[in-house]
Amino acid sequence: MFEISIKANFCGAHCLKGYSGPCANLHGHNWEVEIFMRGSRTGRVGMLVDFKELKIKLNAVLDKLDHRDLNTIRPFRVKNPTAENIARYIFDELHRPLSSAACRLDRVRVSESPGTSAYYSQR
Repeated sequence: MFEISIKANFCGAHCLKGYSGPCANLHGHNWEVEIFMRGSRTGRVGMLVDFKELKIKLNAVLDKLDHRDLNTIRPFRVKNPTAENIARYIFDELHRPLSSAACRLDRVRVSESPGTSAYYSQR
């Protein structure tokens, strides 16, 4: 089994509704996102997926979040924009466009600060 990943970043603000503490106030993060692809075989040039293609698709999703108040973006008008929920949102946005017979989006990692990570997968 092959696995590859790419990382990208975006800046975004959020507040956590119902949270008791300073994160209930609007604040921002420099979010780091990493996506992981898995597959059992590579293509004719030896790649599971072209990193360039992955970056284009990931950046298209992150552009919707970059320099925004995440609480104003659907589905975060209802769900808190936690690292966990952001990871699921990114996974849901990318799962279909990145999955093929040869490989699939395996999981998404989101970090809002160094040393913290939330993962989402459909395992």
